[in-house]
Amino acid sequence: MRRFVSHAPSVVVMGALVAGLVGFPALVRVTGEARTRARVMLARQAIEQDDILERISAATRAVADAVRPSVVHIDVNGARDGQFRASAGAGWVWDDAGHVITNAHVVDGARTVRVQLESGRVVTGEVLGTDVFTDIAVLRLERAAGAVPARRATGVIPGQGERVYTFGSPFGFKFSMSEGIISGLGRDPSQFGNFGGYTNFIQTDAAINPGNSGGPLINARGEVIGMCVAIANAASTGGDVATEGQNAGIGFAIPLATIETTVRQLIDGRPIARGFLGITYSASQIGDRGLVEVESEDGSFYARGILVTAVTEGTPAERAGLMVSDVIFEVAGHLIRDADDMGVFSSTVATAVPGEPIDLRVWRDGGIVNLKVALTEFPPPLLVEQRLRNFGIADLQDAQGGGAVILVQFSRAFRDGFRNGQVILQVEGVDVPDAEACLNALAEAGVHLGHSARLLVRAADSDETREVVLSVGRPE
Repeated sequence: MRRFVSHAPSVVVMGALVAGLVGFPALVRVTGEARTRARVMLARQAIEQDDILERISAATRAVADAVRPSVVHIDVNGARDGQFRASAGAGWVWDDAGHVITNAHVVDGARTVRVQLESGRVVTGEVLGTDVFTDIAVLRLERAAGAVPARRATGVIPGQGERVYTFGSPFGFKFSMSEGIISGLGRDPSQFGNFGGYTNFIQTDAAINPGNSGGPLINARGEVIGMCVAIANAASTGGDVATEGQNAGIGFAIPLATIETTVRQLIDGRPIARGFLGITYSASQIGDRGLVEVESEDGSFYARGILVTAVTEGTPAERAGLMVSDVIFEVAGHLIRDADDMGVFSSTVATAVPGEPIDLRVWRDGGIVNLKVALTEFPPPLLVEQRLRNFGIADLQDAQGGGAVILVQFSRAFRDGFRNGQVILQVEGVDVPDAEACLNALAEAGVHLGHSARLLVRAADSDETREVVLSVGRPE
C-alpha cells in the first residue's frame, strides 16, 4: 500500500512561529506602552495627592512677592583712576526715609546715581556715606515714595544648609531672583581677590553674577540676612577682582550683623568706629591654621580656639581679664571650630560698636572662664597696618638715620614696584623719622580708607630717591 505523509502539522507550527516572530515585537511594544501609561498615571495620582511641590512653589512665589518691591536697580556714572566709569548693581531699601543699601564698590567714584524701583520709577540717589572696609554704602533717594523697606532678620544667626535667595540685576536682567542654600559661614575670600575689609562672609551657591552686587540675600521667611558682594571662580583665583566673572556656585555675602552696625553709623553721619580688643594671637601653633586644641582631663569637654600670646596693657582685653595662654573658643555665641571661624572672630570684634560689650568664652587652666569685654575704638594706625598687609607690605621697621624700612611679600605691592629694604622718608611731603610716625602719617592721609598717599622713598641699594604713590585700593 502506498504511504501518504501529511505535512499539515509542520505547516501549522511554522505558521505559528512566523506569526510569533512578526507579532512578538508588537506585543512587547503594546505591553511597554501599557506599563509606561500605568507609570504615568501613578505619577500623576501621586502629584495630585501630595501637593508638597505646589506648596514649595507657592512659598517661593510669596518670598518673591514680599521682597521684590524692596529691591532696586542702580546705574552709576562716574570716574575711577582718572577714567570714565559706568557700572550697574543692585541694592535694597532700608527704611521709610528712603535709605538704600548697596556695596561701596558699586558707587565708588560716582558722579550720578540713578535708582530704579520695582515699579519702574527712576529717581536720583545721593551717596550718603561709604565704608570701604566692609564694602557697604548708604544712598538716600531723592523721592522715597513707593520704596518698601525690606524686613531684616536682626539677631538671627544663619545656619549651613538653610534655603536662601539672591535678588539683583545679573548681567543687567533687573529684579532677578535665584535660589540656593547657605554653603558655609565665616568665610575668608581674600584668596580670590583684593578684599581689604573684614571677612566674616556667608558663602552660598545661589547664583551671584555681575549686577548682583549690593542685592540682598534672603532667608525662607523673606528677611534680609546679608548682602551679595563677590564671586569666587576661575577668573578670580589669580588675584584679580572677585566681583567680576560668572557664577561658579561659590558666592559671598556680607552678614546682616555687620551691615546693621555700619549702616547706623553712616546714616547718623558718624565716622565708622571699629571695635578693638588688644590681644595678639598665634598664627603658627599646632592645629588648623593657628587654632589650638583643648580638652578636659576626663574628656568631657573638647574645643578648638585661638591662643592668646600677648595682651596689650591698658586695652579692653586687659581690663576684662584676658591672659596670655588663654584659648578663646567662643565669641558672641559663635564657636570657633575651624580656620574659617577665625574670620568670624576678627570681624565680630572689628564690627562691634565701641562701648558695647561682647561675650567671650576661654579655656584657662583646665576650666572654662566667661568674660564680658567692652571694646574701645580701633586705632587708625593699626587699620593702616592691616591694609598694608592685605596689599603685601608685611611690615614697617625703623630705619637707621630715619624713615621706615619696607618688608614686602610677593604680592600686589611687589607688582607695583615696592621692594624689600626701600625706606619711606616722607608721606605727603612730611618727614617720617620712624615706622610709628610713618603709620600715623599714612593714617592722616586716609590710606586705611582707600585713599592714595604720595611717598618719597629711597632705594634699598643706593641713595637714589624717588616719589611714588601708594594706593592700596578699595575692597572690591
